[in-house]
Amino acid sequence: MSLFKTRWPYLIVFIACVGLLAYAYYAQFVLELAPCPMCMLQRFGFMIMALMALGLAIHNPRGWGRWIYGIPFFGGAIWGMVTATQHVRLQGQPPDPFGGCGADWPTMIEFDYSWGEILTEAFTASGDCTTIDWTFLGLSMPAWTLIWYVGLALFMLPALFIKKN
Repeated sequence: MSLFKTRWPYLIVFIACVGLLAYAYYAQFVLELAPCPMCMLQRFGFMIMALMALGLAIHNPRGWGRWIYGIPFFGGAIWGMVTATQHVRLQGQPPDPFGGCGADWPTMIEFDYSWGEILTEAFTASGDCTTIDWTFLGLSMPAWTLIWYVGLALFMLPALFIKKN
């Protein structure tokens, strides 16, 4: 039996997303690397993907039912790819000498920023978002999240397209 005709791909993607989120929180609370607003937005993509992959693993729908979970899954993946790409682009530019990314997440919540203001703040980020505090094999954390978003989305495609018995 093909791996992609089982629930395993969904479970693998769920575990990968949970592991990536766990590392993000480890980096934040243990390594004390404060996330910028764009980092926080990238986490939402993994959260959406994890929830949809878990739904697929539990329900294991056939036919068009897979797309009830698949469309939001790819929406989360695209969300993550867009935010990670923007973050990598900002990291490739010189730091802004006049300020950081803007307000951090707790400040935005404390001062009742609207979701529109939070998104605007995140996508007009500079300064702190350009700082690279962490690298692995020469790539920053946003670059790695971009790789993971693309990889997990590509891995999920056959699981959703291959007909199950």
